[in-house]
Amino acid sequence: MLYTMKKIRAFEENAEKLFMEGLVHGTMHLSVGEEAVATGAILALRSDDYIASTHRGHGHMIAKGGDFKRMFAEFLGKRTGYCKGLGGSMHIADASLYHLGATGVVSSAIPIAVGAALAIRKKGLDKIVLSFFGDGASNEGLFYESVNMAAIWNLPVIFLCENNMYAMSASVKKFVPVENISDKAKAFNIQGVTVDGMDVIAVYEVVKEAAESVRKNSIPILIEAKTYRYKGHSKSDLNLYRTKEEIEEWKKKDPIDNFSKKLKDMGILTDERIIEIDREIESEIESAVEFAKSSPEPILNEALDLIYYKKGDML
Repeated sequence: MLYTMKKIRAFEENAEKLFMEGLVHGTMHLSVGEEAVATGAILALRSDDYIASTHRGHGHMIAKGGDFKRMFAEFLGKRTGYCKGLGGSMHIADASLYHLGATGVVSSAIPIAVGAALAIRKKGLDKIVLSFFGDGASNEGLFYESVNMAAIWNLPVIFLCENNMYAMSASVKKFVPVENISDKAKAFNIQGVTVDGMDVIAVYEVVKEAAESVRKNSIPILIEAKTYRYKGHSKSDLNLYRTKEEIEEWKKKDPIDNFSKKLKDMGILTDERIIEIDREIESEIESAVEFAKSSPEPILNEALDLIYYKKGDML
């Protein structure tokens, strides 16, 4: 768990550096501070369970086993990236990892997760789908339509809201009329659970229990993980709508620092091992960045062929 969270944090920090160097095209949405949700939730699944991600989805991909080299290559718009350089930061997918993809449109991956769950039901597979989305998406029509459909048809989906307290620049207190987003589950007659999204063990335990229930009963569950992003909404966000004091208060709950301390207090981890882990990750990132920088550019006349599905292509 610690290794995965540190990998996510290091990836995000280095992705930001590449952006500031002008090597990443478009924008990006960093999840620094939210590592416990992606890590705890995905480790609670089986490796062949599906996930559907969001525009802030780098951590989801890494926790699912994503390759740093292909991720950085995608960020830099290179042909060796996950989407051959055509997707960028917000559009990474890997069917071999049972990752159904991330999209740049708020809430748009939620119905994809429901569609996958319906396919699982039709094929009689022993799998579930975990759908990630943010607090802003919980007010979108696609959220309500998708959860409603899953509840009516008893589909094997876990809806996981990463409530990082801000949708763009608006505080969740201003656009959500209930205390907990998980309270919205009552409207669909399904279970709703809120968990501390800064505690990786708490997230793991809640999602593990939900996964067992959904796999057995095929009744969806809505989970809200209350977490916090230290960075702005995107790289164009000046972050003027909240105070430095607020950010510092949340950093006291940092999932990596606090989990490291817990492991050291339990005698499981040493400072020396933490240094080794950091060096291992740093080495992996250096190699991946070099791979991405030296990779070939996309071929223009292949673009349309890669966008449209052709019969026989793997879905």
